[in-house]
Amino acid sequence: MRKIILLSLSGLAVFLLATAALVLDGLNDKPASADVIVVPGNTILPDGTPSPRLQARLDAALKQFQENRAPRILVSGATGKEGFDEAASMARYLQSRGVPASAIIEDNQGWTTDATARNAALLMRQHGWKTAMVATQYFHVPRFRLALARAGITVSGQVHAPYFELRDLYSVPRETVGYAVYFMRH
Repeated sequence: MRKIILLSLSGLAVFLLATAALVLDGLNDKPASADVIVVPGNTILPDGTPSPRLQARLDAALKQFQENRAPRILVSGATGKEGFDEAASMARYLQSRGVPASAIIEDNQGWTTDATARNAALLMRQHGWKTAMVATQYFHVPRFRLALARAGITVSGQVHAPYFELRDLYSVPRETVGYAVYFMRH
């Protein structure tokens, strides 16, 4: 019984350390020049506008765009249960804040982090773009960066959306498991 308790405590300690490492990594913004800023989708409100969480991602990307770190923003998402195309809603949000339509690339087939990474890699290869910056929630940054790298994209930088909510208490440990699965799967 003692061995089981020790093993359980050791496993919990490893999980907590891994979680802390992922959170710290995601909070450590590394703005850098890139060919494109990639923003994964998230919830769209019933009125068709991005949720506050998604707005925060877009605002983080917008700031980098305005600081001339990248000439374009790739918004990726799918049609969620709300019935709205996330990428189109994201594009409208950015356009309403002064980003020219010509600087926005929409991927409406970004059902998952993996799909967004694969689609971004394909679009980047088609245009000859080599580097991407990540803009997403702090807890999602490491897994999204890993997915992009595994898809063949050089991730030059990262920024997190300065948005925190109670739901993060669930999202953070889930991302630790998700990162481990992504890491071992490829």
